[in-house]
Amino acid sequence: MKVLVRSVLLALMVLLAPSVEAKKPKTLQYDNPLALQRADPFIARADGMYYFIATVPEYDRIEIRKSKTINGIKTAEPVVVWRKKSQGPMGNHIWAPELHRIGGKWYIYFAAGSAEEKWKIRMYALSNPSKDPTKGVWTEEGQVKSNIDQFSLDATTFEHRGQRYMIWTDRAPAAKVNTSLFIAKMINPTTLDSKQVVITTPEYQWEERGHRVNEGPAVLIRNGKVFVAFSASATDANYCIGLLWADENADLTEASSWNKLPEPVFYTNERLKRFGPGHNNFVKAEDGKTDLIVYHARDYKDIKGEPLYDPNRHTRVRVLRWTADGMPDFGQERDDNE
Repeated sequence: MKVLVRSVLLALMVLLAPSVEAKKPKTLQYDNPLALQRADPFIARADGMYYFIATVPEYDRIEIRKSKTINGIKTAEPVVVWRKKSQGPMGNHIWAPELHRIGGKWYIYFAAGSAEEKWKIRMYALSNPSKDPTKGVWTEEGQVKSNIDQFSLDATTFEHRGQRYMIWTDRAPAAKVNTSLFIAKMINPTTLDSKQVVITTPEYQWEERGHRVNEGPAVLIRNGKVFVAFSASATDANYCIGLLWADENADLTEASSWNKLPEPVFYTNERLKRFGPGHNNFVKAEDGKTDLIVYHARDYKDIKGEPLYDPNRHTRVRVLRWTADGMPDFGQERDDNE
């Protein structure tokens, strides 16, 4: 009798094994690099569509791609929605556009120099009431002015508990030239509140290689915390991502609310031929649950001349994992599809 029972149990295990295996979640695979020669990538998701926007190597225009899937962005046709001016502001160095839908309108925040002074970098905004940001008319909303107004760029915006905020890069008062991250509440989608606070400035060696830089903020609210990933150092193989966080109940416009890890969370990995990863954003995968990190990196280390003018920063996508204590795990030693 015992032999018969054991035989029946073994048979059931064999029959059930395939169905158990079939229930295992599939590993998300992305067709990396997702976009060649596209730096500072940003993907927005709305109404079942993904919209991709990034810095183009010519620094002269803003274009958007749309797709129903992340992988579809690779072959989606870019739509040019705006071009730089021939003179005056917004005439040079068109950098790091981000696409956000606020109050039923789309906004593009981007950085630009003037045609005559390419390093006179400031933040600007465009708006479009169309449901599809690749269609309709984009209106120039002008400069998004900060108090310091010296070298303003890399604006990102997010809403938390009914209040909209902006985090951006600007010069912070210090003995050494630097770029730091500021935060402020927003009065409306193009106007900052007068209280503007520095939440991080370069202080560690990994933030000061080549240049003293904190830039490219990206916000993710999870597990009772407001996380801000940011990029540091020069835009060559030294470029890397650091991490800030604040408690979700804290006053985000108080510098003391913010914590910073003393080491970078994502940086060059020569074994994986991933050089200078940075300027990321976060988006949900097609399942609506899995967090993804979208970032750029080069696949070689040595660069001739100024890294800013090397065009081969490619857009890549990978799954963002989480540690047992609720912190994001960027997977420094993992390939994008591990």
